[in-house]
Amino acid sequence: MKKIGILFGQERSFPMAFIERVNSKNIEGILAEPVRIDKVMQGEATEYAVIIDRISQDVPFYRAFLKNAALCGTAVINNPFWWSADEKFFNNCLATKIGVPVPKTVILPSRDLPADTTDQSFSNLAYPLDWDGIFKYVGFPAYMKPFAGGGWKNVYKLVSMEDFFEKHGETGELVMLLQEEIIFDEYYRCYCIGGKYVRIMPYEPRNPHHLRYQAGFSPSPERLKQMEEIVLKINHYLGYDFNTVELAVRDGIPYAIDFCNPAPDAEIKSVGEDNFAWVVETAANYAIEKAMAHQPGKDNLTWGEYIKRSAAKTPLTSGL
Repeated sequence: MKKIGILFGQERSFPMAFIERVNSKNIEGILAEPVRIDKVMQGEATEYAVIIDRISQDVPFYRAFLKNAALCGTAVINNPFWWSADEKFFNNCLATKIGVPVPKTVILPSRDLPADTTDQSFSNLAYPLDWDGIFKYVGFPAYMKPFAGGGWKNVYKLVSMEDFFEKHGETGELVMLLQEEIIFDEYYRCYCIGGKYVRIMPYEPRNPHHLRYQAGFSPSPERLKQMEEIVLKINHYLGYDFNTVELAVRDGIPYAIDFCNPAPDAEIKSVGEDNFAWVVETAANYAIEKAMAHQPGKDNLTWGEYIKRSAAKTPLTSGL
């Protein structure tokens, strides 16, 4: 029996629909269910060939459980080792090397000293920073947001240098990104599952959350192909099995705005019935595919091109 487990928190519509869809296919030797954890012993395998992770970003205990499971052969979606190391600034840096347009972005040290540090801990940091150079590079309007995080938490729109310093003073120990605003003509949120299945969804981030998928953008076939290529390239390099990429189109160029969403929103009330049905069906098919390919005791994780090229000492831009 190849078990497919899903690890989740408060969400209900996607996990339950996913389980039901996998089991409704009646594939011999395949069963989906909620993950059940009653103990975690070091170096001992779980009963699951595949686990879809929807919650470990918020629960460190779950992240440790998943790393142990992966070490013992479970195919975890998404790779918990890479997800633990990943963050938004690195993603932007990587995009600049693989030919994906992104907004001009800088990373900033936290406004307040992190716990257990003093000013002596930052002997290598210039004070003050080259604020003139930073503001000239990024420009205004700009957005400031945590370099690691999501859910639109602690995101600020800034219109001036004075506005920046006022808002930055509220960020405490958070490490923030300062990013050029892309004033877009069209905006899309794109699901990518398995590094090969893409669904491009018109999206209006200026609407209230529950109305953001009600957008009137109508991309041409050429634009759709262009965006699909960008989405696939990003996910191939990052190595995510389940991710969304947000693209803002300015002057005909799609800019990748947010492309580190390894537990993306899949609630039916927000994404809508058609998108929800696609995500459930595609995730079910991919999970079954991973379960059938599962090799007990082996490394069944997905590793992105960045890691593969690094291991092979191949230049990042080779073949682009």
